[in-house]
Amino acid sequence: MEEVLETRTRFLTVVVEDIFQPHNASAVVRTCDCFGIQDIHVIENKNKYKVSEDVTLGSAQWVDIIKHNTKGVDNTLGCYRKLKEKGYKIIATTPHTNDIALEDFQMDTKTALVFGSEQNGISEIAKEHADGFVKIPMVGFTESLNISVCAAICIHQLTLRMRELSPEVWQLSQEEKETIYLKWIKGVVRKPDLLEKEFYKRCK
Repeated sequence: MEEVLETRTRFLTVVVEDIFQPHNASAVVRTCDCFGIQDIHVIENKNKYKVSEDVTLGSAQWVDIIKHNTKGVDNTLGCYRKLKEKGYKIIATTPHTNDIALEDFQMDTKTALVFGSEQNGISEIAKEHADGFVKIPMVGFTESLNISVCAAICIHQLTLRMRELSPEVWQLSQEEKETIYLKWIKGVVRKPDLLEKEFYKRCK
């Protein structure tokens, strides 16, 4: 766990908006864990997300899935606002606007990478309030990839570029590592609350 925590990051985070096929969103979760991304933001304006265990293969327990599903509001705007308050630049993935090719994108600031639904891509609200756009250049007849494939390619490329930066830029803080470590421990041991209670009792 300590070794994995050294590779974890919140410098790059992932946002998925209204994905209606759970296995696609779950594949993104699995990819995030594989490449060291700790936070996945799930926007639920229309579609609710439920983890597909046969796709995540347990990876969901190692990442933080933050759901944005407040009734009566546009959760895309709410998600964007919270991310921008934390210093993130919002970069939406779409082939339909003036955008930067993936290989030309610069990982020079905290970035939230946004992926849209399977049929329509990101919403107009997501486009309007994004800080920029990125696309995967393609030369075939088909103009888009499955969202889970698109996410895997983007995350792989951007985490590689991110790790070329100084570790102090993208690694978790010591406090973040300790918080996540405790969460992970609680997730794999039996009766964690009783063990924690006994631990603090003995420390007195």
